[in-house]
Amino acid sequence: MAKKHYVMVVDTKRCIGCHTCALACKVENNLPDGVWWNRTLTVGGDEMDTPEGEYPNLQIGFITLACQHCENPACVKVCPVGATWKDEETGLVMQDPDKCIGCRYCMVACPYTGVRQFNFEEPQFAAAVEVGSVDAFNHQKHTVEKCTFCATRVAKGQEPACIEVCPARARTFGDLNDPNSDVSLLLSKRPYFQLLDEKGTEPSVYFLT
Repeated sequence: MAKKHYVMVVDTKRCIGCHTCALACKVENNLPDGVWWNRTLTVGGDEMDTPEGEYPNLQIGFITLACQHCENPACVKVCPVGATWKDEETGLVMQDPDKCIGCRYCMVACPYTGVRQFNFEEPQFAAAVEVGSVDAFNHQKHTVEKCTFCATRVAKGQEPACIEVCPARARTFGDLNDPNSDVSLLLSKRPYFQLLDEKGTEPSVYFLT
């Protein structure tokens, strides 16, 4: 068992679907063109940011989707070279592009569609210079990459970039092994759900309802 169990709690009643978390992730991690580690999905109509129903009876909600940093990660079990592993100190599921051989077994094993990205070609960037953290992920051709919960920021005592910028304060990050942490207190007071918890992966992202 990891010494810490870092989790993310997302309040679905506060999330306004602004995509700020996704953009902050993209900048912080200097993500290549077309690559998104964090996405905001619409719970409503068939298109992004559209409600379901007929006026005036309309409903819309949002779910932010990234790596779930599972306690029982299917991806770790299938990686033949140890390029994806669970950190013993933090409980985070990590990815090493220098070890990755591009077999994509992790993508097949992961039940959360689209949370891992594969670079089919040499990564391209819209900006002429690197942006974000100096510790940004080393993006490489023919490798898999994904959200790291901003592990390098966390190691410095900072919160993930997506937490810091959320204008609605819908996101909370912390150590679930600490009963006095904000995440522990929130989950003790509010009903919540986890994505595809029936798969047995024990995801570390909780959605308050």
